Amino acid sequence: MLAAPSPTQIISTYKNRQVTLAVLGAGAWGSALAHIAATNHHTVRLWTRSGGVSLKDAVAGAEVILSAISMKGVPELVNQLQGLNIPETTVLMTATKGLDPETTLTPSVIFQRAFPNHAVAVLSGPNLSKEIEAGLPAATVIACENETAAESVQHLFASDHFRTYSSTDPLGAELGGTLKNVIAIAVGVCEALNLGSNARSALITRALPEVIRIGTHLGGHPETFLGLSGLGDMLATCTSALSRNYRVGYGLAQGKTLEQILVELGSTAEGVNTAYVLHDIAEREQISAPISQQVYLLLKGEISAVEAVAALMERKLKAEDYQEVLQSEC
Repeated sequence: MLAAPSPTQIISTYKNRQVTLAVLGAGAWGSALAHIAATNHHTVRLWTRSGGVSLKDAVAGAEVILSAISMKGVPELVNQLQGLNIPETTVLMTATKGLDPETTLTPSVIFQRAFPNHAVAVLSGPNLSKEIEAGLPAATVIACENETAAESVQHLFASDHFRTYSSTDPLGAELGGTLKNVIAIAVGVCEALNLGSNARSALITRALPEVIRIGTHLGGHPETFLGLSGLGDMLATCTSALSRNYRVGYGLAQGKTLEQILVELGSTAEGVNTAYVLHDIAEREQISAPISQQVYLLLKGEISAVEAVAALMERKLKAEDYQEVLQSEC
């Protein structure tokens, strides 16, 4: 992989001037991020496939291009952007949390492979879009291997109610936000079955090393999964009924079909697709992922919610050794 632009090639700071931002995707998350940037007095172009503005016009002259579309549309979007001669000084960002079924890659990796000379940043954190829209306090992570680019984009979204932190581990930040969606489905099951606070706390606690183990195996930094884009995002998604993935698990435990739940949601629950792709990755790489495995079987209709819980409770007894957990089984 070629190096991203050097610091001298990227605007050192957006703090004291207006920036042109193209937000690709006008869903709840894309719209919320567009609103934050516009409130900060930046020029924002919000693009959607069904809108009247072409992709070419939306990104023309943009200093930052932020993709906030669902995972299934990312490969096609990247292919379209490749034909638009985007300057290498343009920072590319992704706020999508998911894994591509065909390649098993994350959005940022897909972007970086297509644009090897661009800085590619990830925005990820405990950010429920409805709370962001309501102006409630929140924090997020802007991660990019090019530290200057990460710090520059920080100023684009930072506000009195939206605190931004920078990181140089985009893959880890992205994987934390992606993998926790599978765990949120499991917690939704736990809540719908009225298993109590003890069970929920145990599940989330045991899920963390599973996420760390998978995430580090795929290239993320261990410490990233203990931060906002890892543990922070997991706590928000696993403890709020606003989470679509939580609602998927809750509905399944109530006896609803997956198809029925997704229709009721009226939007994407990325944890469903992620569970399928993660199953393939875990088998291919021989990674122990017992919680994710039970979620996968539940989504496939091969077990019931009660059977999924029983399978986890019947695992062999062992000492709680943190280092062993990271290296072996959950």
